[in-house]
Amino acid sequence: MLRKRFLQRFFATNKCLIIMLCIMIALSFCFISIVSYSVSNHNGITIILDAGHGARDGGSIGVNGTIEKDINLKYTLALKEKLIKAGYYVELTRSNDEPLYSPLAKNKKMSDMKYRINKIKKVNPNLVISIHMNSFSNSSVYGANTYFRAGDEASKNVANLIQKSFNKYINAPNSNGKVGDYFILNESYYTSVLIECGFLSNPEEEQQLNNIDYQNKLLDAVVSAVMLYFGNYLLS
Repeated sequence: MLRKRFLQRFFATNKCLIIMLCIMIALSFCFISIVSYSVSNHNGITIILDAGHGARDGGSIGVNGTIEKDINLKYTLALKEKLIKAGYYVELTRSNDEPLYSPLAKNKKMSDMKYRINKIKKVNPNLVISIHMNSFSNSSVYGANTYFRAGDEASKNVANLIQKSFNKYINAPNSNGKVGDYFILNESYYTSVLIECGFLSNPEEEQQLNNIDYQNKLLDAVVSAVMLYFGNYLLS
């Protein structure tokens, strides 16, 4: 009888606390379920995305004022979401506009690039994709282009698949990837491509690149090519 009264009194005086504890326990189980689902939904392939430029390095500036570093990050974050939905594990070299270089570095650009390479090596990815926008003195030049490291067959295969996908989705002018002499490609030692999504120096293409529907088409082309690559070359 005394125990019953004690329990009744305890529950009466600690009702709010007990409810809060129950909610916390329920939420913890939900969190565990979400984490378990995300892990089980991961296909075992890791991709690292590199948004070109950033911080004090703005990259190219479009004829209508588009700053390359900003649109690079926008495309990279959108591509990350699409690849995650497709089942890939995705890491970024940068997720905002904070500087990647050491404040003590004399050569800020080189410090920035070395940070990216070190991040790539730490992640040990199956694929690296660096996102950029192009610029040229002739404003009539247009089109998305994909570059790979010379002599790297795996990177060449990815670049060709992405470029062919661009031909299908957005009518890009070139049919295959190109050899590119870029630090991010030469130093990563992983299967790597660099995508120039279009020319900010072309006013019509700059406008397209800032259009959400065009962005989705271009990035869907990348995801389609990535899925085809891993299906053909790694999972066969």
